[in-house]
Amino acid sequence: QVQLVESGGGLVQAGSSLRLSCAASGRTFRNYDMGWFRQAPGKEREFVAAITRSDSLTKYADSVKGRFTISRDNAKNTVYLQMNSLKPEDTAVYYCAARSVSRFIATTTGGYDYWGQGTQVTVSS
Repeated sequence: QVQLVESGGGLVQAGSSLRLSCAASGRTFRNYDMGWFRQAPGKEREFVAAITRSDSLTKYADSVKGRFTISRDNAKNTVYLQMNSLKPEDTAVYYCAARSVSRFIATTTGGYDYWGQGTQVTVSS
């Protein structure tokens, strides 16, 4: 079992930056691929970014590529999502997720085993 707690969300203006953090506890953090997803009101949860467990390969949704950066610190059991040049359409609840299987970088919610409670990000125009 892995427990995930997100933090760092808030209300910002368009063009601003935020850094989300996800602290993991329980099983060994370095054994999991990590992902960030988001869900806007009335929409399905969608993939944002992911990072592999050992070699830290990354993958991004086209909508955030070049603006968001995912990283991890295995010593701190934490994964980060640096979000720059935020847009109103980035407004959503952001969720951290952990994946135990490691064959490829998963971009669907079904590919992840554990989820945090989410942190709200609101970008005003």
